[in-house]
Amino acid sequence: MEPCKYANLEELHAACADCQRCALGETRTKLVFGVGNPIADLMFVGEAPGEQEDLTGTPFVGRAGQLLDKYLYAVDIERKDVYIANILKCRPPKNRDPLPAEEDACIDYLREQVRIIRPKVIVCLGRIAAMRLIKPDFKISVEHGTWFERGDYLMTAVYHPAALLRDPRRREDMLRDMQAIKAKLDELGGN
Repeated sequence: MEPCKYANLEELHAACADCQRCALGETRTKLVFGVGNPIADLMFVGEAPGEQEDLTGTPFVGRAGQLLDKYLYAVDIERKDVYIANILKCRPPKNRDPLPAEEDACIDYLREQVRIIRPKVIVCLGRIAAMRLIKPDFKISVEHGTWFERGDYLMTAVYHPAALLRDPRRREDMLRDMQAIKAKLDELGGN
């Protein structure tokens, strides 16, 4: 594992706060760095902040975040015990998908977050995060809940909560995947 360029999350946050690596730094309301336990065994990674996140500076606080909270509660995981971040730290206009150049500009910040936190398990929220972190041809409808080893990390992907708001038929799949994540975390002795 590469050594961290930053001593802690606060130092990394300060570096992100001044970021102008892409045009999104000019249009954001607030930086959406990440939130949660800085030594979490379980880390969730989404694609980019939405409108509510841009206004508050906190990831997953809108309707999708509230649904994620319900799943965490259903499998007895407390939000305060996990760390939640996104690949992008700034909101794309009108919640469009992140552009590859924007992901490229921001991915090192996420890598540093992972190096500092050192989670046992990383869960990608949705296909875009999974395509960037697990494999470029990831198919969320087929591979959700499948486990992958990537370097020092055990990874899986689940449906993005926003997708579940649009298509409630996938909610049972999400519950099963979250139950499996909790079981894996318990097996690894995680919090």
